[in-house]
Amino acid sequence: MNNQPLQAVILAAGESSRFWPLNAKHKSLLKIMGRPLIWYVIDGLRKIGVKDVVVVQGPNRLVEKELKNLPFCIENVQYAIQREPKGMGDAIMSARDHITGQFFVLNAGRIDCQDIAALMLDKSKQSGAKMVLAGQETKNPWLYGVARLEGDKVIEVIEKPEEGKEPSNIKVTGVYLLDNLIFDYLQKTVGSSSRNDEFEVAMSLYAKDHDSRMIILDKDYSSVSLKYPWQLFDARNYLFGKFLTKPEIAKSAWIAKNAVIEGNVVIGENVKIFEGAVVKGPCYIGDNSIIGNNSIVRDRCDLEDGAMVGALCEVGRTIFQPDVHIHSGYFGDSILSSGVRVGAGMITANKRNDREEIAARVKKEKNGVKVPSKVATGMKALGAIIGQDSKIGVRCTVMPARFIGKGCQVGPGAVVMRNVDDGTSVG
Repeated sequence: MNNQPLQAVILAAGESSRFWPLNAKHKSLLKIMGRPLIWYVIDGLRKIGVKDVVVVQGPNRLVEKELKNLPFCIENVQYAIQREPKGMGDAIMSARDHITGQFFVLNAGRIDCQDIAALMLDKSKQSGAKMVLAGQETKNPWLYGVARLEGDKVIEVIEKPEEGKEPSNIKVTGVYLLDNLIFDYLQKTVGSSSRNDEFEVAMSLYAKDHDSRMIILDKDYSSVSLKYPWQLFDARNYLFGKFLTKPEIAKSAWIAKNAVIEGNVVIGENVKIFEGAVVKGPCYIGDNSIIGNNSIVRDRCDLEDGAMVGALCEVGRTIFQPDVHIHSGYFGDSILSSGVRVGAGMITANKRNDREEIAARVKKEKNGVKVPSKVATGMKALGAIIGQDSKIGVRCTVMPARFIGKGCQVGPGAVVMRNVDDGTSVG
């Protein structure tokens, strides 16, 4: 058996509908510290010995187009097409012609894959099993794929079992180490179920015929999941902790003499930081950005290339995708997608008056129709999340955890009390 798999399949073909309003493109193409999230996934796989990666994308090929000019320290990155969004099993089958042996499967947002995959390789080497899954305890097993286990041996995987009939409280996380024989089982299951559990059924059939094992992640291990848009903050925190460990200022940056730069701050090429501005790390400021007079940028801000923060502005714990321009105001615990423009005096409220946990309304499918549903975020501070190319007028206020879609127009002085659908004009 080859104990060091050299291949991986990265799934990036979905519509990222639950990531609205940040889903103008696949969520793995959102950037932190100057690189798309999928770049960190590929680089993490490289560090554990994977040399051949297959990225499964949609027919628009947006992932391939955005990645083709990025440098990868990996021998081979190939692309496969999933023509229609028919589930995970079908997506994996799209890569069949590229896979020759044992391989990893993971979602394109699993930026923490290096940590988990290394443990899975060890388990495969110790046990001789070619299929190894990663699991973790959960209080809500009916919401996940759940494993039936005998010790560390996988007997079965059940997708979203009926509440009260769960085989265990161990959910299967989104990193899989598989034998290429799994394609024979997927061939039998893909298209055979209306429950969208073909992949879990295929793994269960494989486990009946072949030794399959599971590693259990420590209950305190905080895996990075990108199901909802506010979880981009978790990705930022993980990547800042891993890579933003010292200050770094490009030689071409211009910083006024009385500006203050404190802590671990990365400042890119041709950045301008004007008089009286304060940047308190950890923070990342991308190339060609501007921080205006007497503004403060603090506490884990990630401002991607081309950001402009006007004078007299406070930005805290916030993420800007490329080419975001704002003026005076307050932006806390917020995410602004690329091309957003904001007039002077905008305020993003980011806490409830009672300081309790914030819930957000997201779009979910119900009988084939997208309907809003309230979801607990686990956060007590969450501001606005604004989609690509939206325009916000002067002196607007956005209530906590309110989402503004792509291409919206919000008029001057508006108070945004509820989510704004894509392409809508309000105010």
